[in-house]
Amino acid sequence: MPKRILMTAQLDVIHKSLAKMTALISKSLNNMIIALKEQDLLLADEVIEGDEQIDAMELKIEKDCILILARHQPIASDLRDVTSVFRVISDLERIGDQCADICEYIKLISQEEYVKPLVDIPQMAIECEKMINMAIRSFISKDLELAKEVLMMDNTIDDYFENIREELIEIMSKKPETVRQCTYLILIVKYLEKIADHATNISGWLIYNITGTH
Repeated sequence: MPKRILMTAQLDVIHKSLAKMTALISKSLNNMIIALKEQDLLLADEVIEGDEQIDAMELKIEKDCILILARHQPIASDLRDVTSVFRVISDLERIGDQCADICEYIKLISQEEYVKPLVDIPQMAIECEKMINMAIRSFISKDLELAKEVLMMDNTIDDYFENIREELIEIMSKKPETVRQCTYLILIVKYLEKIADHATNISGWLIYNITGTH
């Protein structure tokens, strides 16, 4: 088999692995959202333990990328494709970490009644998950317009963060006994904002992959 065809086939395998890693991330996000809404300790623990599987997937894809670099010494667009994958899996791994971190905070307040019904925070998390899935789809299919759409969605997440933070600060100022819980909820939404940032990073790597510039 010609080396170019073999490398293309191996890149396809890597992209399929990337899709599988994204599915694991989506599962973590979904479970984290449910754990947050229902204060489900078992599900929070499942997310925390599942982070090891995401880490293992990152290592597998990383090794596959290194093998392509070693065997084929790709140039130009193929090299950008491989190096972009390195960056993307790093962003995905960090998202997995952040889902686990959020679940640690969920566990800390699992026995408390929430200071207010949780509506905006779960919706913010759903929007983050949507961004991640769109970002990976854009990366694998090399859809530049979809990548740009993800970048625009980050503004919505920033608005969620600002509004939720200000609301929680106001609650703390009126009810000092809520400071601990509100602080943890602010940390949770900060992690969600970072997750959205990683989604925009992934779309940024697609733009780099196609154009050669950030």
